[in-house]
Amino acid sequence: MTCTETVLNAASRQIGLACIAILLLAGFGFGQTVSLSPKTGPPTTNVLVSGSGFSPYAAIDIYFDTTDVALAVANSSGSFSKIAIQVPSTALPGKQWVSALQRSTDTGAQAPFRVNTNWSEVGFTPKGDRLNPYENVLSPSTVGAIDLQWSYTTGDTVASSPAVANGVVYVGSDDGNVYALNAATGAKLWSYSVGLADSSPAVANGVVYVGSGDGSVYALNAATGAVLWSYTTGSSVFSSPAVANGVVYIGSFDSNVYALNATTGAKLWAYTTGSYLFSSPAVANGVVYVGSDDRSVYALNATTGTKLWSYSTGDSVISSPAVAIGVVYVASFDNNVYALSASTGAKLWTYTTGDSVYSSPAVANGVVYIGSWDNNVYALNATTGTKLWTYTTGNNVFSSPAVANGVVYVGSDDGNVYALNASTGVKLWSYTTGYPVDSSPAVANGMVYVGSYDNVYAFDQQPGEASRRTQQRPALNTLHPDFTLKPSQPVAKLPGTDSD
Repeated sequence: MTCTETVLNAASRQIGLACIAILLLAGFGFGQTVSLSPKTGPPTTNVLVSGSGFSPYAAIDIYFDTTDVALAVANSSGSFSKIAIQVPSTALPGKQWVSALQRSTDTGAQAPFRVNTNWSEVGFTPKGDRLNPYENVLSPSTVGAIDLQWSYTTGDTVASSPAVANGVVYVGSDDGNVYALNAATGAKLWSYSVGLADSSPAVANGVVYVGSGDGSVYALNAATGAVLWSYTTGSSVFSSPAVANGVVYIGSFDSNVYALNATTGAKLWAYTTGSYLFSSPAVANGVVYVGSDDRSVYALNATTGTKLWSYSTGDSVISSPAVAIGVVYVASFDNNVYALSASTGAKLWTYTTGDSVYSSPAVANGVVYIGSWDNNVYALNATTGTKLWTYTTGNNVFSSPAVANGVVYVGSDDGNVYALNASTGVKLWSYTTGYPVDSSPAVANGMVYVGSYDNVYAFDQQPGEASRRTQQRPALNTLHPDFTLKPSQPVAKLPGTDSD
């Protein structure tokens, strides 16, 4: 080797060592990885964190964004697994970061966790209570600042209620199509023609389920709109699906309630009521609850379809039930709102409005919210049925309320979408579409989505606000450990004890 080569090699080694030092100071490790399960979910989701490539028996702090939330101890191979952390209730929708930082070297790895507050079916959950308990952006103090973010024009009326999942809005239209729209921009991702689509979609495990006026229930690939399966009933399907435990429950105008395998579409059972079903099923604790035009509310075994009980009202039950704390809440064209025992069907109370009730109830924090054709939105004590407040709109309230973080959202045939204080009924915000709003709002990820007879609408605090809620990836060298944390389970075994 020449003298010149020796000098150059020495210089290269010095440069290499300097680069390594810079990388270490910047907080980058070598071969260190971290993984999350699950990778997305609402605030309060429990997440299991695993990592590898760390020093044997090293102390490793786990951060959610910049907060140290757990302390792991690596095993003899420099790995740790299934350390449980919880997404903070205050975590805003969007991409957040989980970091695993080795205390002794300040090196580590990071993985993104996407916080979402999806509204994936018309009742929010199969219980149909229409309450988003995770919303932490819009509140009584902030909802007044929302305005139109985008609108999308379909070819006809939008009476279907939107479902929102993983950045996409799914909604049906009377032009015969189901649409998938970008939740932030309203851009059309795909559409699929199913016939008259007043049914509201439900999204589960990457599949969109929806009923159609052509008499079929469709399962569509949520990413592409491709048909996975369809099931043909005996008449139009305006009922909206509830998806629970791998089963799709839905009603048809052929008078039947159907249970279909969510993966294949195979019929598991059908139960025949005395007339057509517009009501959408609610599913809770192994029981399916649904209303029928034969003036009855039914409770069916979710596995077999066997009738457990039925309750007769004074007129058609178009309203969809909501189930909360052992009580079924539902309304009838006989002007009444009913509270029935979920286990026996016994009437607990009724409240009489001034006209027929098509709207379905929302239940939140001990209060039932519902609209009536007497132009009013009602708030009733869920235990006694006592009226707490009413808010009068300019026309029939066909829309079903949605509740999130102390705000009630509802449409009216006067053409407006309203946001009302859930405690007092005071109007916090409204927007005039100019056409009847029979669709029920969905509140997800700090935005409000609803259909009108002219468009699909999306409202946000200001243009682009949703994208600005995503957290910046924190630099590892800016994170500060909490030395009061105790090692989380599972803890690695130290040398000389039992094996790892």
